[in-house]
Amino acid sequence: MPPVLDLRRWRFVPLALLLLGLAACFGGARNEELVRSEDVPTEFDVVLLAEKDDQFDFSGVPLTAEALRDAMRYRKDESLPLGSVLLKRGEKQKVTDVHILSLMRVAHELGFRAWVQQKGEIGEIRVQTRSQ
Repeated sequence: MPPVLDLRRWRFVPLALLLLGLAACFGGARNEELVRSEDVPTEFDVVLLAEKDDQFDFSGVPLTAEALRDAMRYRKDESLPLGSVLLKRGEKQKVTDVHILSLMRVAHELGFRAWVQQKGEIGEIRVQTRSQ
């Protein structure tokens, strides 16, 4: 008589395959809004650092997303340079999706170009609208 397969050993295989499939589909979703660009500026008008609690460091001052919007609006109103903004990793904090989305909203609202530096590469943050 042939040996009977012990199905208890294989009960986690479908779960593992499902998780592997989800990781393959959604693993690269983080950087969809980043676009590699050939016209990266050599100097940026504003350099921001990522801080904890989804805040930004602007010239040594921690700012929330709303305060960042106000600071950039002030620069624009005072005719200070605001054509390009670079977001970099902070001393103790990596750039998160919340940092990127907050900066993307401010850049879209005020009409400047935003860039982010991650792992030594600089990519532009662009708003992509869905066609209806």
